[in-house]
Amino acid sequence: MTTDHHTVAWTRRLAVACLLGLIVLGLAWELWLAPIKPGGSLLALKVLPLCLPLAGVLKNRMYTYRWLSLVVWLYFTEGVVRAWSDKAPSAWFALAEVLLCLGLFAACALHVRLRQKHAKAAALAASSTTPLSA
Repeated sequence: MTTDHHTVAWTRRLAVACLLGLIVLGLAWELWLAPIKPGGSLLALKVLPLCLPLAGVLKNRMYTYRWLSLVVWLYFTEGVVRAWSDKAPSAWFALAEVLLCLGLFAACALHVRLRQKHAKAAALAASSTTPLSA
């Protein structure tokens, strides 16, 4: 494996870790750690949309990385708003959400970019090895 292949694998692992981190953080935050209401709230359901791309990321589907890099900004926005408006400890969980979102976006964007670069290089290599007809 070349260094680029290691980097692609690393971006995939980072994306999976950040996505799982957002799911676990969202559930723990809204159900146990700092729920809006004692005993938890329905706000924990916010993690359901994050469960949808999990299968695609685990299966390494390029399309999933692309749309996830856009969806993550909704969670980033929630984190920024709540980090600014909530009191501790909820504000700290919101800041953690922001950091996980930034990590997820960076991992998805880099993953897509590197895979497209490899596909382009493979296509060029394939076209240069085909014999030219006279």
